Amino acid sequence: MAMETTGPFDRFKKQKTVALTTFRRSGAGVLTPVNIVVAGDRAYFRTYDAAGKVKRLRRNPEVELAPSTFRGKPTGPSMRARARLLSEAESKGVRKALARKYPLLHGVAVPLLHKAMRYRTVHYELSAAAQDEQEGQPIR
Repeated sequence: MAMETTGPFDRFKKQKTVALTTFRRSGAGVLTPVNIVVAGDRAYFRTYDAAGKVKRLRRNPEVELAPSTFRGKPTGPSMRARARLLSEAESKGVRKALARKYPLLHGVAVPLLHKAMRYRTVHYELSAAAQDEQEGQPIR
């Protein structure tokens, strides 16, 4: 009998939007709705380089995420995770996975908006807090 293993982000696989909480210097949490894609024991999201969460993540990669409504209202329990900025090469598979899961939004609208606004798109990998020391493998 094959044993089924579950990953830390499995409950988010079909979730369209999650509430991502990043932390200010003061320790106050800032909740932002983001779209994620889950691959194995990691989750991934994209944003633009001038977003406030990027500044907060540079200072503190610890985050919390919870299932949420489109507007970011949490609808379930949160979990702790750690965010890691991906290189351009690592981001290739994430771009494709986001476009597959959200064809109109991440396949067309977000890339066009970022280009029109002259933003650089950045991608982050989320790993469960207990796995902080492991280096993640990008999805392909």
